[in-house]
Amino acid sequence: MTNPFARAARWAVLLMLPIALAGCGINAIPTKQEAAKAAWGDVQAAYQRRADLIPNLVATVKGYAAQEKSVLVEVTQARASATQVKVDASTITDPAAFQRYQQAQDKLQGVLGRLMLIQEKYPDLKSDQNFLALQSQIEGTENRINIARRDYNAAVQDYNTTLRVLPTSIWAATFYSGAKPMTLFTASDAAQSAPTVSFDTSAPAAK
Repeated sequence: MTNPFARAARWAVLLMLPIALAGCGINAIPTKQEAAKAAWGDVQAAYQRRADLIPNLVATVKGYAAQEKSVLVEVTQARASATQVKVDASTITDPAAFQRYQQAQDKLQGVLGRLMLIQEKYPDLKSDQNFLALQSQIEGTENRINIARRDYNAAVQDYNTTLRVLPTSIWAATFYSGAKPMTLFTASDAAQSAPTVSFDTSAPAAK
């Protein structure tokens, strides 16, 4: 006959095991992984918002500065390239795919900056209410992108560290052996040299 005390002890061990494992960080990897994925979703949403604004911006600028054809074409092409880059859940753990995505977005940011600078040559465009509204929305979107990228990098750094440090690295090598490090956004040379987007509708100050 089974000793009731031994049976109770086994049940106690079984009940305490999940608590003990949680205390050792076994849940940290999926928790931080989901947080990083959510932050990635915010990045994509911010970039999509910018892409959605660009057609109206191009059309508005074209109405006043049709002769700036080369810039208008570049912006349209860069937007098409950025939106055509395939992005799915695996992108953030695939450095090559992630780099293609970032490069496409950085290129769009650069040519968008050139488009916004056109306003300085066309006073009527600078005072157009639709253009001013789009300016404000683009500015807000660029801020959202910067914040989303910053939050994503913080979440990814936290997650990647969890994969490498004890005791969570033990779970990464056993229970979550399929977990891969995620890729961080970096400041590319193209982004650093891109023209600054000007949202100042006043005349340029004399140098």
